[in-house]
Amino acid sequence: MEYRRLGASGLKVPALSFGAGTFGGSGPLFSHWGNSDAQEARRLVDICLEAGVNLFDTADVYSNGASEEVLGEAIKGRRDAVLISTKTSLPMGDGPADWGSSRSRLIRSIDAALKRLGTDYIDLLQLHAFDASTPIEEVLSTLDHLVRSGKLRYVGVSNFSGWQVMKSLGLADRHGYPRYVAHQVYYSLVGRDYEWELMPLGIDQGVGALVWSPLGWGRLTGKIRRGQPLPEKSRLHDTADFGPPVEDEHLFNVVDALEAVAAETDKTVPQIAINWLLQRPTVSSVIIGARNEEQLRQNLGAVGWSLTSEQMKKLDAASEVTAPYPYFPYRRQEGFARLNPPAV
Repeated sequence: MEYRRLGASGLKVPALSFGAGTFGGSGPLFSHWGNSDAQEARRLVDICLEAGVNLFDTADVYSNGASEEVLGEAIKGRRDAVLISTKTSLPMGDGPADWGSSRSRLIRSIDAALKRLGTDYIDLLQLHAFDASTPIEEVLSTLDHLVRSGKLRYVGVSNFSGWQVMKSLGLADRHGYPRYVAHQVYYSLVGRDYEWELMPLGIDQGVGALVWSPLGWGRLTGKIRRGQPLPEKSRLHDTADFGPPVEDEHLFNVVDALEAVAAETDKTVPQIAINWLLQRPTVSSVIIGARNEEQLRQNLGAVGWSLTSEQMKKLDAASEVTAPYPYFPYRRQEGFARLNPPAV
């Protein structure tokens, strides 16, 4: 397993990390991801550690805390061998104190997460969404307090816009608060919006990407093909509306290219899609999920080899879309590009 710096921090993370959203799954979304109990989760953790995957990502909102509880059971007795990443800020209830990143909410939610995880510290906390109702200085000062108290080691964000990250980093520098070192983002061959602004920001500011849904919300599993109906057992029947949308023709263009590269490499479509991400700038770790041992072992096969430059170009071309304003002039007009060359 290759280990990479998490952004500009000193923390080393594996190129692949494990997403524990499949642990204890319940509700209209997470039940379709998976529902591993503690025994099955422990086996999946065993396989991960054997392969060098020691970073496990979860969130308080995953199955209303059950994911954190099951993960805590699965790593019991080997806390020092793993890195725990969790997230908070999304609603955990209907009350006014059940959502957001206020001082009281963050302190309470971290204490609750520590209890569910069965540990006294979290290696990486990420704010799951930007809370526009709480001053950024309040958020950062609270995170600073939690780091100084030993409850958090590093902090990051997830699903933020560029200005939200940049303003937070500027205020952190001004007041001496911990900087965000990670941004957990959606990025895949059928969803490359991350490249327009967040990737250049990550390069400039030392913010590493932790990639969620690297298979395009389950569309790049190798089971969805041009001219064929959606497989009967596909979770997309129930979860497509929860995730990022993709135009069918664009999806099939990408799938066609993936299958062509698969034929050249004797690798699976998911392995190729993940390997492509691992060669992109700022990517510190790609979060893989698995409902069972077979899926996990297949996803672990995405490392230990690299796509050729020609294969990367083939996938780049098939997945490219026109950049939105104000980015497209810098990719389509020489004068703009000369002033500010694209990051990729």
